[in-house]
Amino acid sequence: MCDAAIKAINEGFHGYTMNTGMPELREAIVEKLKRDNGLDFAPSQIVCSNGAKQSLGFSMLALIDPGDEVIIPAPYWVSYPQMVKLAEGTSVTIRTAFENDYKMTAEPARGGDHRQNQGVDSLFLPQIPPGTPYTADELRALSGMSPSTDPDVALISDEIYEYITFEGSHDGILQVAPELKDRTLVINGFSKGFAMTGWRLGYMAGPQKVVDAVAKIQSQETSAPSAISQKAGEAAYRGSLDEVTSMRDQFKKRRDYMVDALSAIDGVKCFKPAGAFYVFPDISAHLGKTVKATGEKIETSTDLCMFLIEEVGLAAVPGDAFGEPNGIRLSYASAMEDLKEGIKRLEKGLTELS
Repeated sequence: MCDAAIKAINEGFHGYTMNTGMPELREAIVEKLKRDNGLDFAPSQIVCSNGAKQSLGFSMLALIDPGDEVIIPAPYWVSYPQMVKLAEGTSVTIRTAFENDYKMTAEPARGGDHRQNQGVDSLFLPQIPPGTPYTADELRALSGMSPSTDPDVALISDEIYEYITFEGSHDGILQVAPELKDRTLVINGFSKGFAMTGWRLGYMAGPQKVVDAVAKIQSQETSAPSAISQKAGEAAYRGSLDEVTSMRDQFKKRRDYMVDALSAIDGVKCFKPAGAFYVFPDISAHLGKTVKATGEKIETSTDLCMFLIEEVGLAAVPGDAFGEPNGIRLSYASAMEDLKEGIKRLEKGLTELS
């Protein structure tokens, strides 16, 4: 990717491209979707954006009318509710269970009605903030439940962690329910699987009408992503996945260490995520405790994370931000030595509570 970007710079390829992305990149994405996912899209059904997050946000603006309801399983990526709010929609959160690896089922373990107001259009967003990709059987069950069966409901499939799946193959909703293609948007990008976070390159594939609407929004907001990044993205999809596979294998080793180390800490529960590079342990046993030295009460996961960063220098993200107050999210996209030090600091911090 880097060589392709350098070549583009040296050859002066640094002007504007087509608003939806250069044709060569969109063709490479079409080929990738066919090769890796068995999906047939035309280049005209692809919009390349400044990261998958922008593809998600512009999709919300294109699909949501004021008052429309958007179904979001929790834990969710922190930007989802804010994107809905920006589009003047209403988020309907379905809280999932730790015991089910925080995955939504056809009968949610916790949470209310799928649609608060009957007759109001809504969206359904499968995603994996805790690192728990859905299996084909789970997706098949979800595809048969309301609102998935409602022809007025659009589905957004966020597949950004596709290449970081440890057990089995990656499955998306369209692999198991191709009949939903005419109202499903597939969101993906290069930041996770190719470690291209700063390149800011993502894309969406979907029904032509929605894609055209997103293209119009993008043309007024940002235009196309960086020409240099697009050349790098084309090279990524046309090249070998050997380095991606090697990176995934390293993440798997780190995951196994993190799960075992966290599970050995008193009052911490951690399931083994099947993808991404995060763990989302349950720390509810420590909520309501008091800091021995100061008497400060730890009421929420946010309180706990603030205590950990201030007292032991450990950065963790509170589950409150993801809609799951009993958890915290830890990344293992670091060297093993750093992970071991982080576990030591977490254990030290928790022993200072009573």
